[in-house]
Amino acid sequence: MRADRLVAVLLLMQARGRVTAAELAAELEVSVATARRDLEALSAAGVPVYPQPGRGGGWSLVGGARTDLSGLTATEAQALFLLVGPATAVSSEAKAALRKLVRALPQTFRADAEAAADATMIDPTRWGERDRPRPATVDLLQTAVIHRRKVRLTYAGRTRERTERLVDPWGLIDKDDIWYLLAGTDRGRRTFRVDRIVQAEPTDQPAERPDDFTLATAWREIVEEIEGQRSRTWATVLVEERFVPVLRDQFGRHCHTDGEPDQGRARVRLAAPTPLDIARHLAGWGTMIEVIEPRSVRNELARIGAELAGRYTGER
Repeated sequence: MRADRLVAVLLLMQARGRVTAAELAAELEVSVATARRDLEALSAAGVPVYPQPGRGGGWSLVGGARTDLSGLTATEAQALFLLVGPATAVSSEAKAALRKLVRALPQTFRADAEAAADATMIDPTRWGERDRPRPATVDLLQTAVIHRRKVRLTYAGRTRERTERLVDPWGLIDKDDIWYLLAGTDRGRRTFRVDRIVQAEPTDQPAERPDDFTLATAWREIVEEIEGQRSRTWATVLVEERFVPVLRDQFGRHCHTDGEPDQGRARVRLAAPTPLDIARHLAGWGTMIEVIEPRSVRNELARIGAELAGRYTGER
């Protein structure tokens, strides 16, 4: 098992006293089977944990025992603190946890671990943009996911029409500084933007989640589906080879070179949801980019050009 997951399992058991494999799976975003293997691996390795079967059972540390992290190597400890360190800038709980982790490490590891925690800072705000505050609803939803409780949502969709629904919260994702809730509904798996949740009310009803569910796998499937929708229209363009990295930054995964450059110009394939979306991205390039096909993108560029010419022709 991974060293960082070992740390998480031990701290979770010390904090709660008793956990089930399902609770551990939800907390660590792994399958129930993986969580159970991790617990069994801890027991086999000599960590004093034991299972208690039956209703209200789970896994506990023998006698409420406390354990340390001396099983980590110096390299593993540094890697762990490199990952955890940046979180302390936005979470007082993470900062407190980090202090406890430092005290749990062998003395010889502590200086390097503390240096690793301070070695990296993460600033998710893009240049020229304002910092997006973390939605207050995130904490409520995280609690519902951990404790497996259904949540009643008032949600404003793309049309801003509000609907109410009862969902089983499965996990939260922070992608590009936008939070999403992945949940089960009466229509199957759904994804909700947290900033469109008008109200979230936790209930006492137990939430259901497929036994084989993993958040990472589900989110990969959703990303592939969304990216597929974002690449319904493809265009072939010619541009100077030195500008290809700029297009890659602009179009991301929907930018591919097509063959070798010819006379300093590269042939590039670009994608977006509609011809107008591609044209809007390329209009600012002027004649630096030549669209070979499809004609629909060329027509949109011609229309945009004509509109701009009509608006600004004759101005001095």
